[in-house]
This record gives sequence, structure tokens and C-alpha cells, in this order.
Amino acid sequence: MALTQRLEFRQSQSLVMTPQLMQAIKLLQLSNLDLSAFVEEELERNPLLERASDGPEAPVAGEPASERPEFSGSDESSYGDEAGGEAASSSDGFEPGQEEWLNRDLGSRAEIEQTLDTRLDNVFSEEPAEAAERAAKDVAPTAYTEWGGGASSDEDYNLEAFVAAELTLADHLAEQLAVAFTSPSQRMIGQYLIDLVDEAGYLPPDLGQAAERLGAPQHEVDAVLAALQKFDPPGVCARNLSECLAIQLRELDRYDPAMQALVEHLDLLAKRDIASLRKLCGVDDEDITDMIGEIRRLDPKPGLKFGTSRTQTMVPDVYVRPGPDGGWHVELNSDTLPRVLVNQTYYAELSKTIRKDGDKSYFTDCLQNATWLVRALDQRARTILKVATEIVRQQDGFFTRGVAHLRPLNLKAVADAIQMHESTVSRVTANKYMATNRGTFELKYFFTASIASADGGEAHSAEAVRHHIKQLIDAESPSAILSDDTIVERLRASGIDIARRTVAKYREAMRIPSSVQRRRDKQSMLGHALSAPASSPDRSRDTAPV
Repeated sequence: MALTQRLEFRQSQSLVMTPQLMQAIKLLQLSNLDLSAFVEEELERNPLLERASDGPEAPVAGEPASERPEFSGSDESSYGDEAGGEAASSSDGFEPGQEEWLNRDLGSRAEIEQTLDTRLDNVFSEEPAEAAERAAKDVAPTAYTEWGGGASSDEDYNLEAFVAAELTLADHLAEQLAVAFTSPSQRMIGQYLIDLVDEAGYLPPDLGQAAERLGAPQHEVDAVLAALQKFDPPGVCARNLSECLAIQLRELDRYDPAMQALVEHLDLLAKRDIASLRKLCGVDDEDITDMIGEIRRLDPKPGLKFGTSRTQTMVPDVYVRPGPDGGWHVELNSDTLPRVLVNQTYYAELSKTIRKDGDKSYFTDCLQNATWLVRALDQRARTILKVATEIVRQQDGFFTRGVAHLRPLNLKAVADAIQMHESTVSRVTANKYMATNRGTFELKYFFTASIASADGGEAHSAEAVRHHIKQLIDAESPSAILSDDTIVERLRASGIDIARRTVAKYREAMRIPSSVQRRRDKQSMLGHALSAPASSPDRSRDTAPV
């Protein structure tokens, strides 16, 4: 076959990942907190982006106002809507005149600041000089300027400076350290050890290198450690659980030889091997029951009483409410949707004055990026609403009758129903939460594997099977603990075809112990309940404390 050269024209299609498309894909998988942080960065970076107020929005450049829905708290959609459940109302958008709005907002802010200054002067006028000096150091210099020709006032207050700070465990220990020691070397050793304490209040098990790093004698480090272990809260600065419990028992004057033997063999207590513990402690059944009760009343993690980081409350992205017609209405949480707009007035003024090509190119890119961001946020809201509506339609049994009626569901079923790709549905359901009449769940919670039916009927959801297993274990009696094989038999009698190893896997995932461990736990709890009325809480043993 001869080789020849020739020219050909071919037409083909290919997907090019433009920066705007990559940005839209990235926004889909962000949680509402991450999205807010991303939008804040864009607002600082792009001078043509502005935060929208509560008034009507201005239409984005190149997009008709009627095509931009406003996803507010009143936007509802029924899961039976053929168009994907989108019932967001349209808005005419922001009207021009952002400059007037901006000046009016800053003017009102100056009036509010002046009023607050007067009130705070009255409240803090009698503050001691030392506290005033300390507060002045904490207050950041204000960046506000009096509009109307005046200079910024030195008496402005930063309200955040007067918010009560959360006391951490390290701060609490440091305050006690300053009182307990006067020697600079001991304070240095104590502060070094405090810095090693974790959130639960524990020190690392091995402190052998502490003396070498500090250049201090080992006996001095041990003396400081012994003093730290007497600090509040009781049990802090322990190196293991046994030491933590021993410190608290000494504080209560309950650390006698029998209790010492119990604390040193906590592994037997975890296994509920009461017979071995009773023999090691040299006590009878009544005493061992009281001792275990005292151990349970102690705090294994004393440091958790003090906060180290503020817990962030989870905010749902979608609300599902019962409808008057017996169906379900799906609506987006408007509080989680960032509201931004493109300042076209500012861009129009700049276009008249800019002469350099580099500046023109910069602001043109800013306008394009701002427009794409607004459209990407709008498309993200539409997609979340569409996916959530389809999930509610598919899992109608769960919302009506509970977890036991959760159906098997995968990404492909939802993607085919709303005519999207599976990867898009996967990104939308990541880090998104839905508030329902049965609690708040992550969207991925509704996607579960299927387990075949024993009688050849409809398959069962894996989450529903886990719920069934938990119900069986919760209903078992101390005299008839269910083994995994027995659970398999009962599930098959209910029409669920499941293997024993699958039951064990689900049980371990729910942190439910084995049948042997559950039998020991329930017998121990039963014995404690039977002996509690005969025992006195003030009864003390004859053995002397160590």
C-alpha cells in the first residue's frame, strides 16, 4: 500500500476546561461556609463586585432581569414538579444608583457609631485605670471616618473587644501556675509542661526528654509535675487514664488499696470481668459494685470542660416541609446563598477615564469574572434545588414513615431523572445538608446500597437494615442476648437476605459491642441496680487510704 500525503478538514467537538467552567465546578462542591469564605475573597479581590443589600437586585450585564430567579426563603417547589421542582420567583433586580445607597449606608453608620459611643461612655465611665489601659491595648484602631469633614475620633470603641473571651485550659492552668510558683525556673518548667497538655487534659506518656531540653534536674521536673496534677480541674496533667482517675480519687480521699487495685486493672473493668476484679481487690460483690459506681462518676477527660475552639453550628442548605396537599415542598435556605452584584455604574465611569491598555484589560477581566461568578452562584442554587427535589421524590417513604422505609438509591438514578451527569450530582450532594421533619441529614445520607430481599421482592436499603439491626439489639433482654447468627435468622424471617459478616460489619460501624460484651455489660448493670437499694452512699470501707 502506497503512502501519500493529503489535506483533510474534520469537524469535532471537545470539552475545554476554561477557568470559568472550573470555577463553576468548584463552587458546586463547596459547603455553605466554604462558599461564603470564597465569595468574601472575591469581594476583596474584584473591585467590580459588591455585596447585595436586602433591596431589589440589579440585573447582571448581558442577562435579562426576568431570567434571574431570586432564591429566597419563600421559594417553594413540590417534588412532583416536572420541571425539576424549581419554583423560585423572579425579580426585577437591583436598580441603578449604588452610589446613593452606599452614601446613605455610611451616613447611617456614622450616626449609629456616635450613639454607641455615647452609651458606651456612660457604661464604662467608672472603669478602673488598669482595666481601661488593658482594654485599650486589646482594641484595634478603628478604620471608620466621620463623614462630613471631621477626623476620626480617638474615643471610638470596638464592640468586639468587649465580648467575653472563652477561657481555655492552658489559660486556666497558667493562672494557677503564677500563684503556685515564685521561682522563675519552676515557672518555666510548669509553662513548658502546660504547653504539652492536650484538649482532654493529658500530658504525653513519655516526659523523659523534658529535663534534658529544659536543662533542669529531673527531680525538679517531677516536683513541678506533681504540683500541676493538683491544679483545677482534678485529674488534669495526667499521663494516662489510670493516673487521671487516681488523682481524682485522691482529691476525694477515696484512693485506698482496693481502689488502687481497681484503677491499675482498668482493662478488666472494660471487659466486665467482675470476678477477676473482685479477687484482685479483695472485696465482696457489694463493695466492687460501689467501687465501679465511683469510677463511673469520675471525669475521664477533665480538660474538655474548657473550650479550645468554638464549635461551628451546621446550617442546612435545603428545607423540606409538608405541603397542604400531602406532598413535600423543597426550598433553599436563603441565608446560605451569597448575594453579590456587578457594579456596572462604576465600570462605566472607569471606562470613560482609563487610557492605559493594561488598566482597560484588568477591569475588563474583572467585569468578566464578576459576571461569571454571579451566574455560577445562580446555577449552583438551581442545581442544588433540582437535586434535592429529586431526592425527596425518590425517598418519599422516608419522609412519611421513617428510616425503615428508606429506599436503595444511587447517583445514577438521580442523575438520569434530572438529566445531569453523575459527577455533578456527586459534587452537589457533598457537604450539603437538608433539614427535614425527621432531623437534619447530609444529602449523601439518602444514597445507600441495596440488600436483596429473601423472598425475591423489592430490595432493602442498607441504612434501613442497619436501623433494623439496632432495633433488634435495643429490644434484647439481659437473659437472651442476640448473637450475629440469631440476628441473621431474624432478618431473613423479615425478608432480608444478609450474610453474617455483613451484620457484624454494620454492628461494628454503629459501635455496638459483640454479644459476649453486651451480656457482660447488661449483667453488670443489672447487678448494680439490684444492689443499689441495699447499699448506702455514705458507707466507707475499713481499709485506710494510702
